[in-house]
Order: sequence, then structure tokens, then C-alpha cells
Amino acid sequence: MIPLENELAPESPYIWRARRPSATHRLVCFPHAGAGAPAYADWAGLLPPGIELIAIQPPGRQNRIGEDPFTEAGPLVEALTHVLRPVLDLPTAFFGHSAGATLAYELTRALRERGARGPEHLFLSAQPAPGESAVRRLHELPDDEFAAEILSLGGIDEEVAEDEDVMEAMLYTLRADFTLWERHTVEPGAPLDVPITVLSGESDPRAPLGEVKRWGEHTTAEFQTQFFPGGHFYFLDSPAEVVSVIGRTMLAPATHRRSA
Repeated sequence: MIPLENELAPESPYIWRARRPSATHRLVCFPHAGAGAPAYADWAGLLPPGIELIAIQPPGRQNRIGEDPFTEAGPLVEALTHVLRPVLDLPTAFFGHSAGATLAYELTRALRERGARGPEHLFLSAQPAPGESAVRRLHELPDDEFAAEILSLGGIDEEVAEDEDVMEAMLYTLRADFTLWERHTVEPGAPLDVPITVLSGESDPRAPLGEVKRWGEHTTAEFQTQFFPGGHFYFLDSPAEVVSVIGRTMLAPATHRRSA
């Protein structure tokens, strides 16, 4: 069965795509901790016609629930440098939310180091820049405290939160992802030459304003910030507005402007 044009569907273990044969650009989205490609299913119908949506599906969720989540960033980044190459033949941007932002950044660095084609723009959402952070680390908390912290951030449907079996499976993957990324250290290196746009909620306790603005130190190209009403999952409250900002930025002529 051929997916509809705006339907995000699996193409391979890692790649879900909403095919647009006439697209001139691609947006590759990296999910937050515990989430998978379906987190971006609604974006396909919100993007401008010239942008094709691709979402990454890590192991340990949805159709890959039987696979163990990654425990180290290096092997995950290495796998993605290979599986994404066939879809980087058009001008592409990466969007990553929370831990997905760090993954998008590390993957961009890895592609550059290999001399491979990478994204032409990075959209990094709700994630402090590498370095010292005042954000509370969650992965070592007892189960009840960990669950309470996760639920306080939002982003989980009430029906899911009330289903003990579903929550147990979700919390296993969430803890694995938090353990991976809270233990991960970004190695020092030269700044990228890729424009970065930071997006975040104005009242997000896990993305302090000063810490997300430090992403500007990691590029020599254009740097901008865009803040929205809401908390850590601001993009679930106003997806059309967020996707509109991304679409306009991707299709706009390149500039060298930096703003904070």
C-alpha cells in the first residue's frame, strides 16, 4: 500500500518519510527522549509543499519496541551517518527536540568530519548547549521520582499516563535515553559553519535562557533564537506556528545575520 503524500510512514528501521516527489528541500526530525518518529506525524501536513519530512525512529519504541535502546551516543551517531546519506541529496535541515537536539548536533559534526554532505541548517529545540548546566539530572532518580519528573514536563497523554503497563514500558525507554544523554559529553571541537536556530518554550525548566543561547558559540554562521509560550513541550501546543517558522527559515535566502 502506497502511503498518502502527507502520511509519515516507515521506509526502513530508522527512517520514516512523508514522500513529496516534487520537494526541493528535506527536514529531518530527531525525537526527544522516549519518543519516536510518530511524534512528528502531524508536521507533514503543516510544512510548505516544497519540504519533505523525514523522522528518525531509534530502536526501543513503537515498531522497534522489541529492540534494546542505545546506551552510548557514538554507535547511534555512526549508524545514522550511514542510513541518512541517501536522503541528504537535497538541501536539508535537521530539527531535534531536547535530547534529539544534541543528537542532531553530534550527527552534523560527524558528517562534517567525514567530508559527507550534511544539513544546511540546524534547528535545536529545548536543549541547553554543551557545557556546565544547572538543569537537574534525572536518570539516577528512584522510579517514583523519575516518573513524577517526567509527567511534570508534560507531553504524555492522560490516557497513556493512566495505563500502568504502557507507562512501565515508556519509562524504561525514557530512563535509557536520559541515561545515555545525561552521561554523554560533547567533545571540544571547532565550531560548525552551519546556521543554527534555537527554539524553546519561554517557561521551560529544562532549557534555561542563558544555556540555550550558548549554542551560538558552536557556529560561525548565522545564529538566531525563537521563543514560544509554553514549557518543555511548547511545540505540541502550537505546532503550526513552530513548523511555519522552520519552513520560512528553510526556504528563505541565506544570510549571515546573528541575533540573540
